[in-house]
Order: sequence, then structure tokens, then C-alpha cells
Amino acid sequence: MTISERIFELLNDSGMTQKEFSDATGIPQSTISDWRKKNTNPASDKIMIICHTLQVTPTYLLSGVEPDGGRSREVDYLVIDKNSRDGILLEHYHDLSIGEQERLLGYAQAMAEMKVDR
Repeated sequence: MTISERIFELLNDSGMTQKEFSDATGIPQSTISDWRKKNTNPASDKIMIICHTLQVTPTYLLSGVEPDGGRSREVDYLVIDKNSRDGILLEHYHDLSIGEQERLLGYAQAMAEMKVDR
């Protein structure tokens, strides 16, 4: 099975339309239609957003196999638009030294714990 065939199978299984998939990924509907009509696969820079949207791992999308032999829907990574608030924060975080990153993580953890205690 090709990557695009796996995508269409996942769309069918989830009940998601091509338009909904296009809206969620930012991939034009015409491109998605071309995958089916021309039997082509998505560009590599789209794989992570596709996996995020369909809630599958890149391993499953690319090969159809998970380490346990099944099809996992648990995702342990984030896809972040670098122009979003989260993306901008992450860019700034990466500009910090390791020590500064550790202090920032400690501060964020303390803030989260204070919120839970309220």
C-alpha cells in the first residue's frame, strides 16, 4: 500500500472528508485529489502535519507497521506552526543557553504547579 492509499484509508476510517483534511493540514484539496488520481504521495515536508491530523506515527504512515505490529493512534510529538505563539516561544527557547533553558523549564513547571494548586 502506498502512503497516499494509507492516507485515504485513514480518512475513510475516521469519517474525515478531503475538505476537512485540507482545512486541518493546509494542504490544497487539489493536491490531495492528485494523490488519488495520479497515484502520487505527499511531499516529505507534509508528513508530520499529516500524521498529527490523522493521529498516527510517521512509522505507520510511511510503512503501515508499528513496532508492536499494530496501528497505533497515540502520538508522542507535537506539530507546531512556527509563527504561532508556541512556535515563537520555542524559537526563543532554542536561542537560550542550556542553563537558561533549565531555569525557564523550572519556572514553567513552578507556574503550572501553582495553577493546579489554585
